Amino acid sequence: MSSFLYSVGRRAFAARKTVLLIWLLVLAIAGGGAGLMNQGLDNNVSIPGTEAQNALERLSVTFPQTSGASAQVLTVAPQGVRDPAVHAEIDKTVRELENMDGVASVISPYQEDLGGSISDDGQAGIIMAQLEGQTQSIGQPTKDRIAQIAADLQDRLPEGAQASHGGPLFSTEIPGLSIVEALGLVIAIVVLVITLGSFLAAGMPLINALLGVGISTALIFLATAIWTINATTPLLSLMLGLAVGIDYALFIVSRHQQELAEGVSPQEAAARSTATAGSAVIFAGLTVMIALVGLGVAGIPFLTTMGIAAAVGVGIAVLVSVTLMPALLGFARNRIKAREPKKRAKRPFGERFFSGWVRAVTRFPIVTVVLVIGALGMATLPAAGLRLALPDSGALPKEDPARVTYERIAEHFPKGFNGPLIVTGNIVTSNDPLGLMNDLKGEIERLPGVADVPMATPNPTADTGIVQVVPEGAPDSEQTKQLVDELRSLRPHFQETYGVNLSVTGFTAVGIDVSAKLGEALLPFAVVVVGLSLILLTMVFRSIAVPIKATLGYLLSIGSSLGIVALVFQHGWLAEFFGVTRAGPVISFMPIVLMGVLFGLAMDYEVFLVTRMREEFVHTRDARGSVHRGFVSSAKVVTAAAVIMFAVFIAFVPEGDANLKPIALGLAVGVFVDAFIVRMTLVPAVLALLGDRAWWMPRKLDRVLPSFDVEGENLREEIELADWPSPGSDEAIACEGLRMADPSGGDPIYQDVGFLLPRQGIHVVRGTHESAISALLLTLSGRLKADGGRLKVLGYVLPARASSVRSRVAYVDVGEGGAESVRSALAEDPAVLVLDRTDRVSDPAARLEIRELLTGSRPTVLAGTTGLADVRDILPGIGSMTELRDDAEAMPNVLSGATR
Repeated sequence: MSSFLYSVGRRAFAARKTVLLIWLLVLAIAGGGAGLMNQGLDNNVSIPGTEAQNALERLSVTFPQTSGASAQVLTVAPQGVRDPAVHAEIDKTVRELENMDGVASVISPYQEDLGGSISDDGQAGIIMAQLEGQTQSIGQPTKDRIAQIAADLQDRLPEGAQASHGGPLFSTEIPGLSIVEALGLVIAIVVLVITLGSFLAAGMPLINALLGVGISTALIFLATAIWTINATTPLLSLMLGLAVGIDYALFIVSRHQQELAEGVSPQEAAARSTATAGSAVIFAGLTVMIALVGLGVAGIPFLTTMGIAAAVGVGIAVLVSVTLMPALLGFARNRIKAREPKKRAKRPFGERFFSGWVRAVTRFPIVTVVLVIGALGMATLPAAGLRLALPDSGALPKEDPARVTYERIAEHFPKGFNGPLIVTGNIVTSNDPLGLMNDLKGEIERLPGVADVPMATPNPTADTGIVQVVPEGAPDSEQTKQLVDELRSLRPHFQETYGVNLSVTGFTAVGIDVSAKLGEALLPFAVVVVGLSLILLTMVFRSIAVPIKATLGYLLSIGSSLGIVALVFQHGWLAEFFGVTRAGPVISFMPIVLMGVLFGLAMDYEVFLVTRMREEFVHTRDARGSVHRGFVSSAKVVTAAAVIMFAVFIAFVPEGDANLKPIALGLAVGVFVDAFIVRMTLVPAVLALLGDRAWWMPRKLDRVLPSFDVEGENLREEIELADWPSPGSDEAIACEGLRMADPSGGDPIYQDVGFLLPRQGIHVVRGTHESAISALLLTLSGRLKADGGRLKVLGYVLPARASSVRSRVAYVDVGEGGAESVRSALAEDPAVLVLDRTDRVSDPAARLEIRELLTGSRPTVLAGTTGLADVRDILPGIGSMTELRDDAEAMPNVLSGATR
């Protein structure tokens, strides 16, 4: 990966105008397509297959007058709504609503036998308007007309009386952006200038991020032509795209400055920074994307769409970062300041601060670990009581008419009037539909938690009945949830007594079912995320302890962020400061989205911080010193990245969408906790406590797991070996000091192997043990990894370019496949042909045929044998030979890990 990105960086730097033009063209095409094909966003949340949703869909067929969206017009009059003057105006409003297109039915507050509602004090009355179609299908003109009718009623009412509109139709609003969100970008610019030292360098990450979010946002609106997309989705994608786009570009520019300080040319610096920091960016971006796509584990369509859209936004940010950033660096050329080498007598303040910080947290590591775990554990406690629900009109801004209506209804009526339940069932077998509905009404209104049953009626064809139930509690209260559970638990009783299979539905019941479904999805999603974390980090750090530590740290970050969200949104702590208009349950999908996004971001900080520590340990074997040096070298950039992400996320809280607010606060808290408390405090302490054991990994597991070169170590080796074994050399194989250890701890399988094999040359590896020969041949053909030494095959450094070598080097077990296997391998025109176990070819005719095949093709040949005499009549000639030492016995399990 690093080698590929190195070439990408060089080419993007050279073709900077073309790269910039391509990205601008992509933005223009995506934006134009979005403008032409945008079908709008949906702000409703539903889950197919739940009881409430299924019942609602059945009602849309059998009783459409009750299944569509509903709106309310509330009148509050001190003299009472039965006052003749008030009564006349309300009646006029009812007629206006009935004459509207798309209105299925209107119930006057005076039609109490049909569900009309007048408060016990007689001062408030509710007009209920049932519309044709669900909320997402109701256009803005219809909403505006209802709002205008309510405004006209207000104008006509006697002095002191009030009218307002609301209900489920107006319970959500399409979110937008405000000037407050821009403050996050202002803070990001300030941090970038301080970190990178110039406005030019600071502007590049911002351009990078804005271009990326522009494309991803346009693609989301373009996708509305095909899919239904929740209105929160583009804001989530925007928030994530800005944060990761700025951070990923910051890592690349910062590394570019480090390379310039080493004295390399701007183009070479851009290529190296793209290869090294770019590799880490790709890995970090992939972890975020995998976690976001993993939201599909819940099996909830709107959440899957949200995760995919956000993942696409992060993916675009990664692509733009590794292609546009080197192009922008190409435009800047020598105008980007190199970061000064740290050779001054007095170290910079930042370096002194971080050096002192890491010494403090690692001086008594066990104390640091206990304090951090204790503090974050306390912050996690409120998360145990976190309640989930879908937002209703009560979550809207205080001045919103629907919020005003919601609060006035709660003041004059039982709170359940803001979210009545509908109990429905098939009554086609009943001989007395009206009597049956009255019996059901009588039983239900006696249940605890029921404030009123204003309506119980069959549909016109008498095959479906509905009972409207008003709970005593608010729609998002635990009391209402218990009532829904109680009604559903009585299903066998109603079936046995009345022969009716009843279901509970309505806006409130749908929200309860959605919350329950999302709650059930948390555990399997957490298992997937934690398991993924362990596997990915084990591949990156080649360690057992580091991934476990990183995953436990992630869980602490998640727990504390959920705890803080519960304190603010559910218990009202600092609610006014964060613009929270009403304390209560948190949006249902917040925890699962937070877990997915924060997983990726936590892995970002783990990778960028701990890889430097691992690199120091590999070079020095000084466990404690590597923690200190690795921390100091990477802490400044990680701090800047975390501050930028925190600023971007927290800016979406004060004026943000009600759905996005808790997610944004959770991400801001999670980033702060994970970066500064977990990664920069707990991690150094744990690594110092573990010492050398932190980097231990079983050799067998090390061989099985693929390796991610996120720090570009392989690229540095390629650059170092560019002129090895000599400038301009073109040997097919060059090796020196190759060694492979025995996984069981015995003598090495082979060691001190070194030779040069020219193109079209023939080299023989001879030894006593067949498995040792095979291990060396598999190493030389890019199919096994040596534990030490230097190796280049066809100009490619191994193991960095193993895949390139395998595609050009054919490995043949000639002892098993004979001449036919050699013929098949030569048909693919390999640059190097490796023949293993040649001594096992016993048939003279087969040996002669192989010799003729090799004579005709003249490839570079590398052959292995335990007896030299057996191969002289197979090979056209032997140019050189390597004798393996006879003091080691190869282990068969080593060969089982080879890529054949």
